[in-house]
Amino acid sequence: MGGARGLQLIYAVVLAAGASSRYGTSPAKQVELLPAVLEALRASSVGEVVVVSGAHSLPVESINCAEWERGPGASLRCGLAALPDAAEAAVVVLADGPELDPRAIDRVIESWRADGGDVVAAAYEGTRLHPVLLARAAWPLVPDEGAKGLAARLVACDDLRPPGDVDVRR
Repeated sequence: MGGARGLQLIYAVVLAAGASSRYGTSPAKQVELLPAVLEALRASSVGEVVVVSGAHSLPVESINCAEWERGPGASLRCGLAALPDAAEAAVVVLADGPELDPRAIDRVIESWRADGGDVVAAAYEGTRLHPVLLARAAWPLVPDEGAKGLAARLVACDDLRPPGDVDVRR
């Protein structure tokens, strides 16, 4: 996908279904950190955003994934299944990545549009992180461990701050 075709319809899928068991007391970390992630997505070129919930209810509209305990891949599959047929790709981000930079999102999208690929991910100093773009062809391939189980073409985002992955309260 990608390349010289017209503008593709790209959605974002925010994974916010986990139990946050290492984070501490309520509210769940998704409730605290999700607003910053949603703000970054709104500042990017993605079309629409789908949030996937599971263990906790969220203060935003979301798709509840009953199988969230199977792992991030199950949550991701729920989010992808909720996207319309017109969606050609999904940018996957984590609700607990509060430093997500909209420029990284746009860089990954632009790289996919220019060079294609089924899985395209941001890399910070050689380390693959989020955002990860999944072209529709990759959606049926998502394992329970999530998109990290899929080989990806990396897009250098060394000049940007990594999104973070908050597991414990600071």
